[in-house]
Amino acid sequence: MGILTIFLDRATNLKDKDTIGESDPYIKFELEQNNFVGDEDHGEHKSTTKENDLNPVYGETFHCNIPTLDNMELTVKVMDDDIVGDDKMGKCKIKLEKLGLSESPTPLREKVYNRVFGDDSYVFLTLTYTE
Repeated sequence: MGILTIFLDRATNLKDKDTIGESDPYIKFELEQNNFVGDEDHGEHKSTTKENDLNPVYGETFHCNIPTLDNMELTVKVMDDDIVGDDKMGKCKIKLEKLGLSESPTPLREKVYNRVFGDDSYVFLTLTYTE
């Protein structure tokens, strides 16, 4: 059993999903182990919501107990908090076993939305793993 630590630094250039004002983004993390026979969920975490901010700074840390890094995938979803239903603003999947994670911090810049015109949207994370 190990501990994956996710430090959510910030997100940049998020796509505005609201017609009035700007989006109220939050980040949702989901951990899943992809096995040949059935996938296994290992929990999810949610950041705070940043009102009217398309370049939010979070500075939040999350700790996840996971059995191993083998076949483990971290899904990062950027969501817009709305009264009626939350809109997806972007998403990426990170295969953790390919990163060579350790107790030394691994900074990541992951694209969550690809724009044809303008700057792409990114999430900035730092990951560590201790056994």
